[in-house]
Amino acid sequence: MKNVLVINSSISGANGNSTKLVQHLLAQLPQVQVTEIDLGAKPLPHLEMAEIGAWMTPAAERSAEQQALAAHSDDLIAKVQAADAVIFGVPMYNFALPSQLKALLDRLARAGVTFKYTETGPVGLLQDKPVIFALARGGVYANTPADSQVPFLKTFFNFIGLTQLHFVYAEGLNMGPDAAEKGISAAQQQLTELAKQLFV
Repeated sequence: MKNVLVINSSISGANGNSTKLVQHLLAQLPQVQVTEIDLGAKPLPHLEMAEIGAWMTPAAERSAEQQALAAHSDDLIAKVQAADAVIFGVPMYNFALPSQLKALLDRLARAGVTFKYTETGPVGLLQDKPVIFALARGGVYANTPADSQVPFLKTFFNFIGLTQLHFVYAEGLNMGPDAAEKGISAAQQQLTELAKQLFV
């Protein structure tokens, strides 16, 4: 049985379009063990120096406060490492990622843990695996300069060693009922095909 880590970042929770897309994908995967992180229900605080200081302190020497701070990142990285695939539900807010998701990604990039610098440049340390992004947008932004999400996500995940990235777009969701239905239907079809490709 494959382990799948699901990370939803919609502030609309189960009603969010990106969350619904993730649920559609999961419905195609009956033989998986799912671990879910809901950043809408339990958002992480913005990263601060005290937490970075906790990372840089040997685990045996951390105070109780540092242990609690470091756990945000340590637990997340452990879940990513244990997963056979990772699925993200990603809405677009004001042309960017939800800040809740950015706060999580800040905990995933750890020097010496998920990446390292060498004489020839950075090297990702995570074992490669499929990462699927279900992206929900009110307008149409894919492959345009207004899409700041996908270039950032590609750069970030390649940096930590994850290169099997799959982007599924549901766009035009605020451009009228017909456009919304078309956008959702197209994304669901792509997700169904991905399920067949990646989880057979």
